[in-house]
Amino acid sequence: MSGTLNKVMLIGHLGDEVKMHYFEGGGCIGRFPIATNETYTNRQTGEKVTNTDWHNVVVRNKAAEICEKYLSKGDKIYVEGRLKNRQWQGEDGNTRYTTEVHVQDFTFLTTKKESMENSQSNSSQPVAQSGGQQPAQRNTAQQHTVNEPEEDDLPF
Repeated sequence: MSGTLNKVMLIGHLGDEVKMHYFEGGGCIGRFPIATNETYTNRQTGEKVTNTDWHNVVVRNKAAEICEKYLSKGDKIYVEGRLKNRQWQGEDGNTRYTTEVHVQDFTFLTTKKESMENSQSNSSQPVAQSGGQQPAQRNTAQQHTVNEPEEDDLPF
């Protein structure tokens, strides 16, 4: 096979808020870390061991704005993208290196806001609302593909 493949799929929790950087031309990027865990039982001691790996994630333009709006530290997300290596000169003159996941597709799995709403609704009695309005139901997993424009005027 002569082709190559650079594809990463991660499910993890945000380790920090989305940090945005805006450019003069109107574009922007968002950066945030994702933590993934590996858990196993140590055969000698019988204790459960968890190893956490941190991944630097980069999203661009509209996808970055969506992530900034809806995601916060602790939220669970699925990301799919490519690995990119980057190097630069640090302020101390040393060359710095980093590996980033440049996102092409992502899905919100759980957000802290939804988790808090679900725990509150499970523990409290339903409250009657005035005006006869029903609260909007929201799907817990929202998928976004970076390459496709998002359509707002759906017929259903």
